[in-house]
Amino acid sequence: MTLGGGYDVPSEARRSIGRVTARRRDRHGRGHRGPLAWPTVPAMTTRRERFDDLVLDAADRLRPHLGTRYAGTEFAVQDVPPTDPAPWEEQVAPLGRLLRATASRTDRVVVYRRPVEARAQDDQDLADIVREVVTEQVAALLGVPPHELDPDADPDR
Repeated sequence: MTLGGGYDVPSEARRSIGRVTARRRDRHGRGHRGPLAWPTVPAMTTRRERFDDLVLDAADRLRPHLGTRYAGTEFAVQDVPPTDPAPWEEQVAPLGRLLRATASRTDRVVVYRRPVEARAQDDQDLADIVREVVTEQVAALLGVPPHELDPDADPDR
């Protein structure tokens, strides 16, 4: 193969020239310069982040009911429940759990993301289930029925 000036190019050089050109994404070889969508675009939020936001929204709705005694209650999200269910839990995967305060930690309400997402049909249903689970766990913490905390809650549950 000859280049413009009559120079011969060895076959190894031709192969390496072809490889270098094939790897480049643009003419300067730098590839993409930034993210495909900016952080304010909804495409940048993950399902986990949206689920966390739903739990925080549900917790914020119930904060006034907690009072000063339970003001330090933590709300957490875990992907799946532990493999050893509590004795009072059914064999079906629980959607949430209330962990009572000990000497080393405050009360904690845990919502399990994967079982909740598996039961939801759409985004609105997901928000309703999260609100219901958080309300049930806070009601168990306070020792009141869930419909006292959330008037929209079903009293027969």
